[in-house]
Amino acid sequence: MRTPHRVSPLIFLALLGLVLAGCGSVGERRSDAESAAVGFERLLRADDPAGLCTTLAPDTRSELEDSEKSSCEKAISSQDIPLGGTAQRVDLYGRQARIVLDADTLFLSLFPDGWKVVAAGCTPRPGRPYQCTLQGG
Repeated sequence: MRTPHRVSPLIFLALLGLVLAGCGSVGERRSDAESAAVGFERLLRADDPAGLCTTLAPDTRSELEDSEKSSCEKAISSQDIPLGGTAQRVDLYGRQARIVLDADTLFLSLFPDGWKVVAAGCTPRPGRPYQCTLQGG
């Protein structure tokens, strides 16, 4: 007679947490990340620097302000971020997302207050990292 394997309560709770975290959350996270990218595009199209600054990840905003030596609102207006168009693909990597648009690629991270843009104006370079107009440090 085989004896059943015992799972410690701690391991059981950890596994349960992983299972529950995955239930329905991938689709929701994908949708939320895409919505954040669409919002960024809408603000870019509307030429709303203050709004765009609220969509940036903290490190990206700091890097922009430091490199341009001005407020985010002034600094983001000087960036040559292309209008990306419609989302063609959304790839999730844990708390990170890549949103491939018609004419741009955005990278986002999930923060407690939602998805924030980590990099924008990104173009692929085969065999090398993306080249981005706007990115965090």
